[in-house]
Amino acid sequence: MSLVKMKIGNALLIFVLLLAQNLMAQEAPFQLNEGDEALNFQGVDQNGQPFELYKALEKGPVVLMFYRGFWCPHCNKQLSQLEDSLNFITEKGGIVVAVTPEKPESIAKTIDKTSASFKIIHDKDLSIMNTYHVAFKMEEALLKKYKTWGIDLDEANGDNGPNLPVPATYIIGQDKKILYAFFDPDYKKRATVGKILQNL
Repeated sequence: MSLVKMKIGNALLIFVLLLAQNLMAQEAPFQLNEGDEALNFQGVDQNGQPFELYKALEKGPVVLMFYRGFWCPHCNKQLSQLEDSLNFITEKGGIVVAVTPEKPESIAKTIDKTSASFKIIHDKDLSIMNTYHVAFKMEEALLKKYKTWGIDLDEANGDNGPNLPVPATYIIGQDKKILYAFFDPDYKKRATVGKILQNL
């Protein structure tokens, strides 16, 4: 192989690697940190009531959490714990808002399982999850495995398909800055109520 061909081949290889790295960086979820500004979003809760983050912040800090679906026992446990401690959170002025890719019919199943009375918002088109950089698409092999366990994300999420959030939790202060951030791709790890209360 000539020196020129080797140089062209190396240049192409570097270009492909950089392009792949770029695409992965765009698609991969990443954590927002304390002190970052929380971007505004709008949605509709389980009761058909409109919600806007910046309007809610006029009343108090917002505990924003993302969950995967009614089929996830770790999500149900976290939502149930938030509901059980809701009075402690509201006494500190906190407003709990959960965001999920699951469709409204599936949200109703989550509420049946957890008795959650706080706002739960169906993230239509994944716009909120993308704004907060928590969205990712499930791999085909894992989707097949989930189906063998009786979990069909196309059915549970409707148009949102096989997309899930990292189950992150953010406390957003009235100045629109993030006061507390919990972000762990390990879906078994969640922000505790104790940490939330500590940082409100």
